[in-house]
Amino acid sequence: MEKRWVYSEEAPAEVVERLAESLKISPTLASILCQRGICTFEEAKSFFRPSLSDLHDPFLMKGMDKAIDRLNEALHKSEKILVYGDYDVDGTTSVALMYGFLRHYTHQIDFYIPDRYKEGYGVSQQGIDWAAENNFKLIISLDCGIKSADKVASAKEKGIDFIICDHHLPDDDVPDAVAVLDPKQVDCPYPYKELSGCGVGFKLAQAFCIQNDIDQEEAFKMLDLLVVSIAADIVPITGENRILAHFGLRHLNGPQPMRPGLEALKELAAINYEMDITSIVFGFAPRINAAGRMGDAKNSVRMLLAQTKDEAFKMAAIINESNKERRTKDSNITKEALQMIEEDDFLKSASSTVLFKETWHKGVIGIVASRCIEKYYRPTIILTQSNGMASGSARSVHGFNVHDAIESCADLLEQFGGHMYAAGLTLPVENVQAFRERFEEVVASTITAEQKIPQIQIDGKIELKQITRNFYNIIRQMEPFGPGNMGPVFESECVYDTGSVRIVGDSHLKLRLTQDGFHSIDAIGFGLSDYYSVISKGIPFDVCYTVEENIYRGVISLQLRIKDIRIK
Repeated sequence: MEKRWVYSEEAPAEVVERLAESLKISPTLASILCQRGICTFEEAKSFFRPSLSDLHDPFLMKGMDKAIDRLNEALHKSEKILVYGDYDVDGTTSVALMYGFLRHYTHQIDFYIPDRYKEGYGVSQQGIDWAAENNFKLIISLDCGIKSADKVASAKEKGIDFIICDHHLPDDDVPDAVAVLDPKQVDCPYPYKELSGCGVGFKLAQAFCIQNDIDQEEAFKMLDLLVVSIAADIVPITGENRILAHFGLRHLNGPQPMRPGLEALKELAAINYEMDITSIVFGFAPRINAAGRMGDAKNSVRMLLAQTKDEAFKMAAIINESNKERRTKDSNITKEALQMIEEDDFLKSASSTVLFKETWHKGVIGIVASRCIEKYYRPTIILTQSNGMASGSARSVHGFNVHDAIESCADLLEQFGGHMYAAGLTLPVENVQAFRERFEEVVASTITAEQKIPQIQIDGKIELKQITRNFYNIIRQMEPFGPGNMGPVFESECVYDTGSVRIVGDSHLKLRLTQDGFHSIDAIGFGLSDYYSVISKGIPFDVCYTVEENIYRGVISLQLRIKDIRIK
């Protein structure tokens, strides 16, 4: 698939020069820091040396004082507290964090995760009724609640108060809760707006420590859960999130013993190296999510809260089986979906993909939409039948607002919601064909030619001889990488293989590249075997890549992970 190479805007030369001189680093690395808003020595010092002392005062968040007062009242009166969260990774880690923190101060506590299929996303009436039947007086909702004004009102009628910890954009109708903690509220003065739901819950725990003269280390012990939510929920790893992620990863990587539930996940995911954001996203997140997709999300919370290795591994084994089932369904449905496109001449050349099959498993259709985009790069909606309606997930491509496109078809829908790159929707089955046609019209008339081509953001051009161990060590200090602070991508021009190019696996390239015939470096290009015949002839090409460490038979070396190739 063709890719666009897009170059990051260069910072003013004098700013780059000044920063490079003050940090004693190369102008290339100084330029990358400037692109990320790190332009002075002091800013670089804070960036390279994150400190928990730089976390914001949690009482800057609107409603925090009321939340702590109500929580303290509940503890003082021994009222029953229900910790309520969503069924995804952010929700389950939020519940584990809050429940795990508060159980040290009360035994009158339980947690609740709604059933993905019977209750749906967010606070459910079934959950409120269960809380009332079991005499709970306070619900702390995490990663949900900001759009549940009617459910909060229902709880109030039953004598149940709410503290909402959410990070989604509020509606005009903000719930009448005792306290609403959400930095995205228009009038919330909290300086950092991009916390995960678990991050908002952490700030509540931090504020509780401050107010009650408890060592904040009791809240900091939960940062291993928080970094899992930050990675899985794809929030920006900037500002406060970067500090929290840095120290969360430090928890995961020792030297203290790992939380039993996360240790079990690490073993099941066969992660035998230092953990980073990527290993959480691909190793932990799918397994935690699978519990809610294929079974009971409470199993994820039970695993994360497990206090013994045996208990943790028992729950992790159940979750791993759910993940295997998820992978099988994901793979089979993806094959079916791609075959439907390939056998339909209209779909093959369309500007969008809308597919419907009533037997597809609702728990994996979002994943299938993403898989389809890997081959057919365009806005994609996968629908299945649920409770007599067509229900689906939408995924988009860079720069295209799929939520707006769906909104243009609102008269055909029962309900929809989401954001620019992902959305959910429900419609009558008989409207599917009309929706498919309308959605295609909307996308075809608004998507640009550039948006139909996947892009690679390139941070700078360098020569291969610049890639030294010291160069790589400075890049490593820019971690953790993720949205808002992605691993630097470089371009090198007119490189060629030294004669060692070969195909490994089914479709991967292993090479050793040089520009000048003297300095060379190993490289791996996943899925790039189509270039073998040209590269093996010694023809020069341009390449874009990230720099990484490779460990082979105990030997550590630097290598390039190639993202794309352009033959000269």
